[in-house]
Amino acid sequence: GMTNVELVFIPSPGLSHLVSTVEAAKLLLHRDHRLSITVLITNLHKDTKVENYTLKTTSNPNTSPRLRFINLPTQEEDSIDSQIRQVREIVSVLIKNPDSKLGGLVLDMFCTSFIQVAEEFAIPSYVFFTSGASALGLLQHLVSLKLEHNQDLTQFKDSDVELSVPCFSVPVPAKVLPAVMVEGGPIEDTFMNYFKRIPETRGIMVNTFYELESFAIQSLLSDAKAPKVYPVGPILGFDQTQGPVGDDAIKKWLDDQPENSVVFLCFGTMGSFCEGQVKEIAMALEKSGNRFLWSLRKPEKGRVTEYENYEEVLPQGFLERTKGVGKVMGWAPQAAVLSHPAVGGFVSHCGWNSTLESLWFGVPMATFPLYAEQQMNAFLLVKEEGMAEMITLDYKIDFKGEKQPEIVGSDEIEAAIRRLMAEESGVRRKVKEMQNKARSALLEGGSSYDAQCLFVHDVINNIG
Repeated sequence: GMTNVELVFIPSPGLSHLVSTVEAAKLLLHRDHRLSITVLITNLHKDTKVENYTLKTTSNPNTSPRLRFINLPTQEEDSIDSQIRQVREIVSVLIKNPDSKLGGLVLDMFCTSFIQVAEEFAIPSYVFFTSGASALGLLQHLVSLKLEHNQDLTQFKDSDVELSVPCFSVPVPAKVLPAVMVEGGPIEDTFMNYFKRIPETRGIMVNTFYELESFAIQSLLSDAKAPKVYPVGPILGFDQTQGPVGDDAIKKWLDDQPENSVVFLCFGTMGSFCEGQVKEIAMALEKSGNRFLWSLRKPEKGRVTEYENYEEVLPQGFLERTKGVGKVMGWAPQAAVLSHPAVGGFVSHCGWNSTLESLWFGVPMATFPLYAEQQMNAFLLVKEEGMAEMITLDYKIDFKGEKQPEIVGSDEIEAAIRRLMAEESGVRRKVKEMQNKARSALLEGGSSYDAQCLFVHDVINNIG
């Protein structure tokens, strides 16, 4: 007869991974009414954004009753052991539920230590990988260089060498490798320990779609020893059926601009620059003569805040001289801005969520990566896919503050903005084609729709 199946999702702390996890869960619930999903939420520092998001989701009448949240008690110490104890208790209750079978744990890439709990209860574990297939393949390659070939990854720090990586069709410069993987020391070990356990799982859902990263996906699928890969995206940070929610003042300003005329600059939750770099960006915008909307935020000891007065960091008279042409603001409702017809280009840090949003709305990007796997995303877009203009591929924020921040000059930025905003650009055409493919992938019979169905089917088949 009909078996009801329960999956337990464990996203890593913070809003961005939680949002894509919940949107992925909603899609899977649409694919099979026998499925229900419980999301375990780790709230390290009483994050009100996380609380508001879960409340809004549960109180929304369109949210499936088969989706529920359990808040793990707030940790005083950020200790994985106490979390493992809590997850074990929750799983032991769920496994006794007579009305459904526990299909397994679906873990964020930073939550693979919970594989231990799945093993204790003899249930499968899976990964939901919130970045792309190329990033997954690259991380797996670095893990194998270190653990199977005993290579010291610090050799790649600041190195000019290029690597042959199975999931890329072009050689990958060491300079675009994620800093945390080549830093050495405790930070590298921490990330190694997360990523080296991914192959122990039964399958990996990846937030990408076949048409975007076919080379990397084929490369991952061709490895018989590796877990099966399911490209289920693009999964965006807003309900794709409802569209993004905007801000009226911004919308009103954009409504007054011609179609495709505005370049949008926005650098993610951690994105901010030293004063020297801000001035170069400002000069580039002014010299390009382009209309712009710039989300400009302030670096403050390891976090990002808002400026009380932009004058303190911008060139003297900049706001006066660009009045009517450009607008400088703090935090921006990114998806709502990208969805606006006036926006014709996006200068971005190339976070994976931002990359997918940009493609979804058909807005070409110019690359200004900052941290995590963003340099690799920029390289993928520019060199492998020809789908973005390059400002820089290997700029990195030095979070430790050990060296003088590098500065990308205004000339390079201006030239990239001009290429980005040119009407007849090959990049713009490719992005528009990919926009159609992104949307088709999620429709019935599309590649990601089929991958979602296959994942649910395999989960049900893998139940012992």
